[in-house]
Amino acid sequence: MLTEDGKHLYVSSDEYHNLIEKLAINIHQSGWEFDTILCLARGGMRPGDILSRVFDKPLAIMSTSSYRREGGTVQGDLDIAHYITTPKGEIAGRVLLVDDLADSGHTLQAVIQQLKTRYAAISELRSAVLWVKDLSVFRPDYSVEFLPTNPWIHQPFESYDVMRPEQLVQKWNA
Repeated sequence: MLTEDGKHLYVSSDEYHNLIEKLAINIHQSGWEFDTILCLARGGMRPGDILSRVFDKPLAIMSTSSYRREGGTVQGDLDIAHYITTPKGEIAGRVLLVDDLADSGHTLQAVIQQLKTRYAAISELRSAVLWVKDLSVFRPDYSVEFLPTNPWIHQPFESYDVMRPEQLVQKWNA
């Protein structure tokens, strides 16, 4: 649900999963065949996992991080892992790169540049996200929602960014 001021988008678990299913439909209807899904951890892990199941393709993971401060609400320096975790040796062939959103677009741009530089075995690379913000400098190949007001997206699992084990103990002992 988008707030009236357009500055916040609140997404329920059902809405989140519906967006992933719509993304799968967009990819399927494009007719593009791919060999592996590479998700960006953390935001792309949930969509990547579901797409991996739906398309029955192996899931590789590359860790990136920029939103670490203030419970994940303040962007810091971008860190990109030097290695990819994949069940089939080195990543190769046609790869679908998955993240949750193109916010500024800088992460996706930097990751794609790194992939093209370090992984010559990738023959084709396409990208897929749930949301694209208007301010993004990068436009993915596949997306579900375009957000012209650039809202802060409140995803259904973000409460865990500030929750600690002691709080879970309190919750379940209540």
